[in-house]
Amino acid sequence: MTKTLRPALVLFVLLSALTGLLYPMAVTGAAQALFPAQAEGSLVMRGGKPVGSSLIGQNFSDPGHFWGRPSATAPMAYNASASGGSNQGPLNPALADAVKGRVEALRAADPGNDKPVPVDLVTASASGLDPHISPAAAEYQAARVARARKLTPDHVAQLIEDHTETPLWGLLGEPRVNVLALNLALDAAR
Repeated sequence: MTKTLRPALVLFVLLSALTGLLYPMAVTGAAQALFPAQAEGSLVMRGGKPVGSSLIGQNFSDPGHFWGRPSATAPMAYNASASGGSNQGPLNPALADAVKGRVEALRAADPGNDKPVPVDLVTASASGLDPHISPAAAEYQAARVARARKLTPDHVAQLIEDHTETPLWGLLGEPRVNVLALNLALDAAR
């Protein structure tokens, strides 16, 4: 039995050190050397302090800011440690009720807006943390934000255009607007 136990323990310790210490340290070191901003969480800094991440949505609710996609995380919105969708299918009455309530809330926040509500303003993403909205969702909210901030609609439209990201290599993905970046630009425009 000692003949078998000793090599097994030695192999266990060596593989634990290799896969549990050396490999993670090498990957972390390489990531920090090659992609330092991403390895540190893609933090957005203002005045030397982090105000968020460009990869995780935030809960903006005042009329003077653009609102992101609804979050499906619990117990609080945009909780990165609880990433995951609601897992509610299209026939689930709870999803239909949630979407209806979100549409009503958007209509109440901007009663004069009779445009169709973009789907990404009333449905959560698969992760529940999506930091982006479609340009249509930003344009839907532009009049409300302009009124709340006493800015011209053209100025707000220009900010949306300036913060619209294009598909990767012109092929992968859809045009999108990072809500945090757009709201920080609005705050700087005051």
